[in-house]
Amino acid sequence: MLKMMRTRLNKDEGFTLIELMVVVLIIAILVAIAIPTFLGQRKNAQDSAAKSNVRNALATEKAYFSVNQVFTATTADLAAIEPNLFGTGADPVTAVIGTNGVSVCLTQLSAGGDFFSVWDGTTEGTVYRVAATAPAVADCPKDTQPVAANGWSPAGW
Repeated sequence: MLKMMRTRLNKDEGFTLIELMVVVLIIAILVAIAIPTFLGQRKNAQDSAAKSNVRNALATEKAYFSVNQVFTATTADLAAIEPNLFGTGADPVTAVIGTNGVSVCLTQLSAGGDFFSVWDGTTEGTVYRVAATAPAVADCPKDTQPVAANGWSPAGW
């Protein structure tokens, strides 16, 4: 019995260098596949935050409209109602109010780099736009619904 134990202890068993290198290579490949996926999720989260802020600003505008029968007169009025939308953030929601308060266009720059806009009017439906550049005044008109040619869509973002 002592002889069997001695033979087992004297055997050289373990992983070879090649086997360890193959395992490290497999782990490196899996990491290379996973990192771009995680980076994309960060941009998606930043975009979702900007969309949420714009939707909240629109809900605030609609609540104001239901009481006063016009949209807020200025961005400062909207900020007084919902200060979190216009707080200390680097890119707060911006608002373009239509003539006589008949429409509102709200935009925010996402930390991911895209501009998310929503337009709503008293006689037209709500339309949405996402763009890589800030909307020009023509893209966010004051009185009439933006046209689909400028990237606006009633289907959402």
